[in-house]
Formats: sequence, C-alpha cells, structure tokens
Amino acid sequence: MSTITPEQALALAPDNSSAQAGKKLAVAKHWKNLGRTTTALWGECQGSALYQVRVDLNGMAVKCSCPSRKLPCKHGLGLILLSVNQSGALPEAEPPEWVASWLAKRSAPKDATPKATAVSPEKAAAQAAKTAAKREKDVSDGLDTLDLWLTDLVRNGIGALEGQSGSFWEAQAARMTDAKAPGVATRLRRIAGLPGASDDWPAKLLGELGRLSLLIQAYRRLDTLDEGLRDDVRQLIGWTLTQEELAARGEHVSDRWTVLGQWIDDQDRGREQRTWLLGAQSGRLALVLQYSFVNQPFPESFIPGSSFDAELHFYPGAYPLRARVGERSGEPVASHERLPGSESVEAFLRARAEVISRQPWLDRLACVLRDVTPVCVSADSWWARDQSGAGLPLEGSDHWRMLALSGGNPVDLIGEWDGETLLPLGMIAEGIYTPLWGVN
Repeated sequence: MSTITPEQALALAPDNSSAQAGKKLAVAKHWKNLGRTTTALWGECQGSALYQVRVDLNGMAVKCSCPSRKLPCKHGLGLILLSVNQSGALPEAEPPEWVASWLAKRSAPKDATPKATAVSPEKAAAQAAKTAAKREKDVSDGLDTLDLWLTDLVRNGIGALEGQSGSFWEAQAARMTDAKAPGVATRLRRIAGLPGASDDWPAKLLGELGRLSLLIQAYRRLDTLDEGLRDDVRQLIGWTLTQEELAARGEHVSDRWTVLGQWIDDQDRGREQRTWLLGAQSGRLALVLQYSFVNQPFPESFIPGSSFDAELHFYPGAYPLRARVGERSGEPVASHERLPGSESVEAFLRARAEVISRQPWLDRLACVLRDVTPVCVSADSWWARDQSGAGLPLEGSDHWRMLALSGGNPVDLIGEWDGETLLPLGMIAEGIYTPLWGVN
C-alpha cells in the first residue's frame, strides 16, 4: 500500500465528508494494536468507543465495528490512509482472532450446492423448459407491440415529443418490464431524457430509436446471428447469466490489471459503479459493473491507478467487455509504467468504429489518450486536444483542476467516451496518476 498515493486511496470514499474525516484519522495516535500481513490491515480506533477495523487487501473490503452505514467508513479510510502515508506504523504481525476469523469467512468457498427438492430431475427440466418458453413468448409479444409503437411514433413525427411528460415513456417501459424484457425498459427510460435536452435532440433521439429498432430486428433473427452477437442481444433484452454459467461459458483471462478509472451514477433505486480495467499482458479492456441499493456498499472496491493480479471472467459477446473479477492474489500496487493508449484522437475513433461494427449497441468505451492537452474553449466548453490539434469535447464544465495539474502541458488522459463527449476518469502527469472521480 505504500506505493499507492493518498489521492488514489481517497477514491474509495463514498462521499467527501467521509474522505475528510478519514484524513483526520490517518494519524497513529488515534490507533491501538495496529498490524498487517501481505493481504490484510487491522487496528483499533479510539472514538466514542474502541472500534475494531480490518481491511482485506484482496478486494479492498473493509469491516468496522462502528455503527456507520457508509462503506468504507471514516475509520476504514483512516486505516488505509495511515498504511499509505506511514507504512511503518503498521508492523508485520499475526492477525488477532477477530481479524483471522473474518478473513477465513471471506475466503471460504461459497456453498453452491442446490437445495434439496422432491421434484425429479426430469420433471424439473421440463418445468424449466416450460418457464423458458413462456418467457420467450412474452418477450417476443412485447417486442412486437413495441415495434408497432415505434413505427407510429416516427410516422406521426417526433416534434411533439418535447412536450410529453415522463409518463409517456414510462408506460412503455413498464410494458417491457411486464414482458420480461428489463433491458429494453432501461433503454426506454434513458431515451426519455433526450427530448428537449439539447439543440440537436431530434437527431439523438432518432439515433437511439434506430438502435432500439435494430435490437428488435436482431432478436427476431436470433437463430441466424453469430453466437457472440446472439449472447449480446439476449443480455441487452434482459437475460442474465448466473455465476456458474459465467464460469462455464465466459472467457477466463489471468493478468495484472490496472484500474484505469471508475465512475458512480445515481439511479432511481440505487447506484451503478463502472470500473474500467486494462490487462498488462493481454491488452484486454474490461468493464466491471456493480450495483448498490439502499445505501449498501458495492461488493468490491478498486483503487484507480493501482494494479492487481486476478483472473477475470468475461461475459460472452461479439466484443467481450463486461467482466467479473474472479480470484485475486496480493495487494494492489501503484502502476508506474506508462499505459498503452491511442496516440491521437483519430486513432481512438478509428478503433472505436471497429468495435461498434461488432457490437452496435455499445454505449460507452474507455480510452487512454496519450499526450493530450486540456483546453478551455469557453466558460462551459472544454476539449482534450492531441498534438495534431484534433480534439474531443469533455463532459462537464469545470475542469480547472485538470488544467492546473497539467500545467498546460500534454498529459495522458483516461476517459469514457459515449459517442458525443469524453468523461474524464483520471490523468497521468509527470508519471503520477490522479483520479478525476465523483458521483454524477
């Protein structure tokens, strides 16, 4: 952990108040019985009570006996920051029982044994086939209805959609949910925010409606598609893979993975975290999606700019991108090697076009743009420009910190491109990674 910067460690904080409180606790005088191994940190923090704090470095999981619902809490952040700033304050030691038992529980294999059932295997298989067939029919009928609705929408003209309330789109989204197509429902809710949102909203809306229509046509021709694209279409409609199915069907890639950056979006009933990884040997880009509901912590934590050894299980698809982290080994360390990336904006856009030709519904793609300069074009317009003068518009209107850290010089910028703007996730200036993270 001594190779991780404080800024990278603070990227784990659930909010700014937790980050500030964690900084105050990153002092040895607040702690007792500190210790560490190659895979864990622990200590007891004196507050209104003596809180037991432990960190599993394989996954950056934090557990504290304090009553806070935030994870990591300020005590967990304080312990991590203390190990970053003063690694000598945590001596090598055998973990006490309250740490060892927690680590053992975390490392114990999950019981995957199915519950006993009185139904015969043949009857269970027949019931499963019947359920699957019913869902296929529900989805097919729902998409047929949606296709007619889309046709009428375009035939009548989209100009009037600017004045429609959210219930206009929500009604269709609810029908797709009832038709067992939650992925389509999510896409409709996202489309609902386009009318009137910008000067060119009609073009954006038509583009999204076109992609939705393409998805419907692809589903109707599912049997004629290549296996990878068939998997993409089913997942976009709303079918999911169990962990067992993913382990059996997904591609497994063992590598040292660098955390390029991450972003958290607030949603109606929770939060979505997108974490982008890059394999050192494989050169593979990976997206880890995690969801949190009712202020619950995300299942796994990642430190932007760090690297860790792990096996990733990629979801099958025409362009396998989404992945689940399997077994990790060792603690995360700061990555000091320069990241591979696109030498120009043109090179990145050309690479993205190749990806879209394989998976046309891809909404976002991470990139590393090398030697670009952040430029403020106007009060609310920022660009990342390469050495040739070509640029990509940046999402948001406040990037003065990025400009200050760059000193006006070229930097390596990590971002997430959605086809229109680049969302900055992190930057590397003079060999130092700085996360540009936050909650959207």
